[in-house]
Amino acid sequence: MNILLIGSGGREHALAYALAKSPLCTRLFTAPGNPGTARHGENRPDLRVSDHDAVLAFCEANGVGLVVVGPEAPLVAGLVDDLTAAGIRAFGPTRAAARLEGSKGFTKDLCAEYGIPTAAFARFSALEPALAYLRGRGAPIVVKADGLAAGKGVTVAETLDQAESAVRALFQEAGAEIVIEECLTGEEASFFALCDGTRAVPIGTAQDHKRVFDGDRGPNTGGMGAYSPATIVTPALERRVMDAIIAPTLRGMRERGTPFTGILYAGLMLTEDGPKLIEYNTRFGDPEAQVLMPRLSSDLVPALLSACDGDLSGVALEFDEHRAALTVVMAAAGYPGTVVRGSDIRGVEAAAASDAVFVFQAGTRQEGGRLLADGGRVLAVTALGDSVMEAQARAYAAVARIDWPEGFCRRDIGRRAVAREVAGGGI
Repeated sequence: MNILLIGSGGREHALAYALAKSPLCTRLFTAPGNPGTARHGENRPDLRVSDHDAVLAFCEANGVGLVVVGPEAPLVAGLVDDLTAAGIRAFGPTRAAARLEGSKGFTKDLCAEYGIPTAAFARFSALEPALAYLRGRGAPIVVKADGLAAGKGVTVAETLDQAESAVRALFQEAGAEIVIEECLTGEEASFFALCDGTRAVPIGTAQDHKRVFDGDRGPNTGGMGAYSPATIVTPALERRVMDAIIAPTLRGMRERGTPFTGILYAGLMLTEDGPKLIEYNTRFGDPEAQVLMPRLSSDLVPALLSACDGDLSGVALEFDEHRAALTVVMAAAGYPGTVVRGSDIRGVEAAAASDAVFVFQAGTRQEGGRLLADGGRVLAVTALGDSVMEAQARAYAAVARIDWPEGFCRRDIGRRAVAREVAGGGI
């Protein structure tokens, strides 16, 4: 069948790599795509994803049998609704179900109603009540924009002054809503489940590194690197997450008349009291997809089709349990603030010469045979290994082969997992 992949980031490059390998994939289109996705199919930069009628017309003209929506914005905008109404299979949640990512307040209310463990919280739509709440609670405390913020709308405030500054900044926008919540302590993990509206199938774990600098310092970003599997998530912990977090979420969405189909990505804090939900994403993560897809040993396409058809019974995506994957994000200087675009990137082919190394492209563009930086997070250099330590060494060796003076990366991706392996934990 012909498949249309929506998006242009590193996640989409990783998904294009996985989709194109399927025997069911006759032709792969990516809209708008990037130079990396072009290696696995045909980019369609002319197709405006925000124009749903144009996407429908493209699907009909090109015999597209499956649309895979990568980023969150088209999901929140209801692209899946419009495609499904036209009889085109589309993988991802409806607009109503995508509120699990599109509104942190919505998710918090669902948690409260269905007893899903999460941080204590309060919602605000006005500045003064939010400031009064902060002063009553003190710091450390977490301030979040209610809506989509590309992974950067969260402030973990260590002081009351930081928290108040974050709240004031968010309320600069008219109609802003925010969530203020308890600052949980523990280790974070990312948990992924494939959902068909009723059932959920766990499909992997990862750990992301959100802060921009080594040692988890600096502002939050969209993610500076990740590794998979998250060895701290044991089989017993996975069952607990499925029973206490994923299952009641699916039940709650179903009972509200908005069943969830697609990828449910739970950001977890593993506290002394057990796993608690930090937030949901409603799609494959970025950079988590870049460590999940290289470890995937199953055909991705039949599983996505089964989810679209509302029947995951008997479906299980298999991952290589004997190999770890680690990705290092190379970002443009200045990220997550203002970055300079247009600098030359060389050495990508040399970096990916091994079949255990993948350089997934995100913020890039091709111009006259040159690969240029064209965004904040630009490359995700991913490697496989028999341990996280081996994957880490291969990934950083590949980074060293890339000639891009204007780029930077963290140098400690996977440090906790490597420390556990040194202590005898293995993968």
